[in-house]
Parts: sequence; C-alpha cells; structure tokens
Amino acid sequence: MPKRWLALVSAFVVWTICGAPARAQSGPRSGVDKYVGTWAGTWDGAGSGDFELTLDKTNDGGPVGRVAVTTEGGNYTADLKAVAFDGNKMTAKYDFPLDTGSEVIIAATFDNGSAKGTWSLRPKGQEAELAAGSWTVTKK
Repeated sequence: MPKRWLALVSAFVVWTICGAPARAQSGPRSGVDKYVGTWAGTWDGAGSGDFELTLDKTNDGGPVGRVAVTTEGGNYTADLKAVAFDGNKMTAKYDFPLDTGSEVIIAATFDNGSAKGTWSLRPKGQEAELAAGSWTVTKK
C-alpha cells in the first residue's frame, strides 16, 4: 500500500508541475483581451471634443493602441507608446501630433464596458503640465 500511495502522490506532483505552465499560457497573459476593441466618447479640459481609443495586442500578448481625437485646433490620430495595464487600470502616452515637442500622458480605469480617465499634455520628458483634463469612453 505505501508504494501505491507514493506512486499516486508522485504522479500528482508531476501532473501539477507539468500542467501548470500549459494552463497559464492558455489564458490571457495580461488581461488585455477584455479591453481589446474600440472605445468611443469625449474628452474635456483645455477645450473638448470626441475621443476614440482603439486597443489591441501584439503577437506576444502585449497591449498596443491608437487614439483619434477631435479638437478645436485640429483633429489627429496617434499611436500609443508605453501602454501598460495593472488589473483594470491602464496607463499610456503618445506623441502630440499638433506640437512635436510635447506628449500626452493618459490614464484610465475600465469598468463594465466603460472607462474614465485623465490626460496631461507635457513637454517631452518633463513633468510640468501644459494642459490637463479628463475623458470617458464606452466600448463600441
């Protein structure tokens, strides 16, 4: 009986060790899957307009995205850089196309098909804000 018990325990340990990596790889790596898609809404602060956020993931599962923004000074699109998720919280930045010396830092919290966030326009590589505001979107 002890040999049989030892064999069962050994088989369970091997199954657990070998099966865990396969189970971990079969699900979403960073939880990005539930946020992939197009999110549309508005922004405000130093003006207001429409805000569209499109999120996707790379072949290795990392988040990527793009924004499309309407402003009084001109409409633009931009690719997100440094996109990161921590649970349902996202942070990212993008080069501001209307002023090549500036970048926009965005942050958001996603909840049940919508997201609310903040934006901050800053000179590239600096912390001083030139303008700031908020944005809200819902999933299309």
